[in-house]
Amino acid sequence: MMRPSLLLRSALFAAAVPFAAYAAEGAGKDDAVAMVKSAVNFIKAQGPDQAYTAISDKTGKFVAGDLYVVVYQLDGKVLAHGSNQKFVGKDMIDAQDVDGKLYVKERVELAAKQPSFWQDYKFVNPVSKKVEPKQMYCEKLDNTAVCAGIYK
Repeated sequence: MMRPSLLLRSALFAAAVPFAAYAAEGAGKDDAVAMVKSAVNFIKAQGPDQAYTAISDKTGKFVAGDLYVVVYQLDGKVLAHGSNQKFVGKDMIDAQDVDGKLYVKERVELAAKQPSFWQDYKFVNPVSKKVEPKQMYCEKLDNTAVCAGIYK
């Protein structure tokens, strides 16, 4: 009989494997939702410290091309970032997109009010290196928002 933690790790790995298929063609909404759910389960299973390190690993299972996970504390501090580790530990509450939208402030306010949501804004696509419209899916987990987004 397998230990529960080994079963959970196996399930989490299996859930993350399909994301690699979307690296070249771009991810869709279902992929973002699945990646966030996988990250939430991983955080619950491994604990925040270990999970945030794994989520911030650009070569890890929570990054697939232009799809990656970001975790925000509800005060706007970045706890994990799959695309740019320079954001980790920074207070991003006043971050604006090219249209002046306070997207992090809006994101944490939405997370404080509801268990999951989609948010629109503009951000640099890590693959194309261009600012593009983005839709971010987030789920609230304790005092954090766990998010992954797709570029349109």
